[in-house]
Amino acid sequence: MSNVRFGPAGRPINFKGNAKDACSYIKEEGLEAYEYQATYGVKISKQSAIELKQNSEDNDVLVSMHAPYYINLSSNKDDVIERSIQRLVQAAKASEWMGAYRTVFHPGFYTSYTSNEAMDRCKNAIKQIMDKLEVLGVENYYFAPETTGKRSQLGNLDEIIEICRSFDHFEPTVDFAHVYARSRGKINKREDYNQIFQKLEDELGIKSLHSHFTHIEYTDAGERKHHKLLDDDYGPPLQPFIEEIAECGWNITVICESPLIDQDALLMKKMYSQFLANKKKDITPKR
Repeated sequence: MSNVRFGPAGRPINFKGNAKDACSYIKEEGLEAYEYQATYGVKISKQSAIELKQNSEDNDVLVSMHAPYYINLSSNKDDVIERSIQRLVQAAKASEWMGAYRTVFHPGFYTSYTSNEAMDRCKNAIKQIMDKLEVLGVENYYFAPETTGKRSQLGNLDEIIEICRSFDHFEPTVDFAHVYARSRGKINKREDYNQIFQKLEDELGIKSLHSHFTHIEYTDAGERKHHKLLDDDYGPPLQPFIEEIAECGWNITVICESPLIDQDALLMKKMYSQFLANKKKDITPKR
C-alpha cells in the first residue's frame, strides 16, 4: 500500500519552540512530515540537528531540508557558483546529521546562457559538490532539485529529470505550484497531474516523490505569490491532485508552502482521508 505524508514547509505557525522539537508538535497536529528551512543559510548546529533527528524518529515524522535560496549553480559569475557549492555542501552535511531524507534546492538561473549552456554549468558545479562530499565522507544524503516557478530559472520538469538522471544521490522535487505558474496555468484536471507522474516513472523509473503544493499567482514571467488553499481564485486545482495521489500507488510526501503551512497541510490531509473513505464506502458490498 502506498504511503502519503503531509507536512509544513518550516515550523508550524503557532509553534514557539526550537526547530529540534518541531516534530513533536507536528505529530500532535496529525501531520507526518516536516521540511526544515535553511532559507538564509545552514545555521543549525550539529547537536541540534542530531536532536531533531531523534525527535523525528520518536514521532515518525519524515524530515527534509530546504537548502538556502541563495544558490545559483548556473551563474555567469564564478564566485556565485563557488558560494553556491559551499552552501550545498553545508546543507548535505547538516542533512546527514538531522536524518533528512531529501535536501531540496533551486538549481539556478539561465542568466546570459542558453538552457543547454546553463545545464552544463550546473552539472559541472554538481560534480564539484559530489567530489567535496566524498572527501568529507558525507554519504547519507539525497539532493532533490526542485522544479522552479520563474521562466528565467533553470528547472523546468525536463531539466530536473535530466539533472536527476545524471547523478547518484539525486531525486526530484516537484513543486506543482511552480509547474503551474511556469506553464501559465496548464494544470487543470487530474489527467494533467497523472501525466507528470507518468513522465517521472517513464524517465527516472521511480514511484516515490517529494513534492510541494500551494495555490499560486503568476504573471507571464511565472511565479508571483503563494496563496492559501481556500483561495479558489488561484490554482493549481487541489481536488484532482488529492484524487491522483490517493490512487496512483506512489509513496508521496506533500509539503505545504501556502501562507498557512501546517493548517493547509491539515486541510489537504483531511481531503485525502475523506476521498479514501468515500472510495472505500463506494466499493463496500451492501448487505
